[in-house]
Amino acid sequence: MKNRMLGVIDATTYHEDLEELTVHRSLAAVPFAGRYRLIDFVLSNMVNSDIESVAIFPKYQYRSLMDHLGSGKDWDLNRKRDGLFFFPSPLLDSPSKGIGSFNHFAANLDYFYRSKQEYALISNCFTIFNMDFRPVLDRHIMTGCDITVVRQDGHSLEMYLVKTSLLISLIENRNETGYTCMRDVVTDIHHSYMICNYEYTGLAVMIDSIENYFAASMGLLEPEAWKNIFKRRQPIYTKVKDEPPTRYMKGARAQNSMIANGCMIEGTVENSIISRGVKIGKGSVVKNCIILQKTQIGENCVLDSVILDKDVKVESGAKIEGKNEMPLVIRKGTVQGALMNS
Repeated sequence: MKNRMLGVIDATTYHEDLEELTVHRSLAAVPFAGRYRLIDFVLSNMVNSDIESVAIFPKYQYRSLMDHLGSGKDWDLNRKRDGLFFFPSPLLDSPSKGIGSFNHFAANLDYFYRSKQEYALISNCFTIFNMDFRPVLDRHIMTGCDITVVRQDGHSLEMYLVKTSLLISLIENRNETGYTCMRDVVTDIHHSYMICNYEYTGLAVMIDSIENYFAASMGLLEPEAWKNIFKRRQPIYTKVKDEPPTRYMKGARAQNSMIANGCMIEGTVENSIISRGVKIGKGSVVKNCIILQKTQIGENCVLDSVILDKDVKVESGAKIEGKNEMPLVIRKGTVQGALMNS
């Protein structure tokens, strides 16, 4: 059964409610849990499910995504055969109504023609979960389904398993059928395909707004949620960076927080997620926050319910507060001073 599935990740999705975090990067490259990007979760799940060929279809702002994934080495996808492939969309003005634009696939049909895998797994790039897709394939084959839709609590997770030959047929005949993506096929009441559902019972969060990005991040501070996502036997892989351990200076205090490597903490951190290379100055208090990579927080600052994007600089004495249900987002590279209206 090994290597019978082809992985296809749609990285073209744009959520307006996440604009503050996607101005300089694609949704797939949005940082999560201190060390990861959103795409790491589905990509790792595919690799852990014996998928050895993965095609990523990006559209906007994908430079940081390509930099993060590189050759696929950290996911064991830098292979002579199969491996990791990028197919940027040539159709910037033709958004699809769902995951997996057939027009986008059509521009890269050679990839599907040359693939030896019998089945294709098509997925979004923005779901936080840890899932083995092999049982989905087993059920798909056993029941003789044409298309299997992965669902949770009856709602589609925008993940579809289909025979590669059927996917090619859907792409080639898109103009005649009017189907633009997999969602069109499974929701058409007139189709002749056998559609099956696979119910996923684990933790899964589709990140489509600042509010649920913040809630999903804070949720990882609960041990049960952490164990559900970060499993020893099904690891989530990410880009490896050689950085020193975090330094906790005299007077520093950290409680119920995730703090990545390469940081220097002199102040207080509570119920927060701190990414790599962050500096928090003496006397500063950071509570209920998400602080992204290489951000610098000066001395005697107070931050509560705030998301600081990468490379933000908070000057000493600044006070920045949001709300738990509506965190305040400070964009990448911004400088926040004590006298600014925060």
